[in-house]
Amino acid sequence: MLAPLLLAVALLIPSPNPLQPAARFQARVESIDLVQAATMIPTTYRVGCPVHLRDLRLLTVQFWGFDGRVRSGQIIVHRHVAKDIVGVFRKLHEARFPMRRIVLEDHYAGVRNASTLANNTSGFECRPVTGGTRWSRHSYGLAIDINPLQNPYVYEDGRITDPRAAQYLDRTQSKPGMILDGDVVVEAFAAIGWRWGGDFVQTPDYQHFDLDPARLPRP
Repeated sequence: MLAPLLLAVALLIPSPNPLQPAARFQARVESIDLVQAATMIPTTYRVGCPVHLRDLRLLTVQFWGFDGRVRSGQIIVHRHVAKDIVGVFRKLHEARFPMRRIVLEDHYAGVRNASTLANNTSGFECRPVTGGTRWSRHSYGLAIDINPLQNPYVYEDGRITDPRAAQYLDRTQSKPGMILDGDVVVEAFAAIGWRWGGDFVQTPDYQHFDLDPARLPRP
């Protein structure tokens, strides 16, 4: 009963539209101000997180929706990768790769899996790795999940979070929003040194891209 309830709540959350939609890609990079910080604490940011708020950046980017319209969304990443990630979204926009929504994780009030069930493309969230205790690379602003419905995380026993994603487990097919080996999404992230979760052997994570925190410049 919980999953349908979370899905209903998640789908009620509108996608922000802070940029005027246009066919030409637009993006904006901003520091985390006091207003934004207040919405993040304590749902997606809390004492003990491995990165300071001053090291995060709010990106506003344009993307193509599944309806063929240009939309605008927001995502938070580490400041050292902000420029690279804008470049990735520029490439996805140019390729007209569709995404359902790009909404900040704090809009889901930290409710586990609500963002996934809303098919939300997301970045920073201070949390442990799935099924573990160490910090996820999302906690550093160094991970992004894209279209989790079309690109599910697959547990070792074959489970998936969203039952609707079962139709996308066959990765030999090509449907809108799917990320496939060697496609524009994988290549765009590979060009900036990020790895793809679709290459994980035991638990394929087709939505996921990340960078090792050890590769950040030393303070």
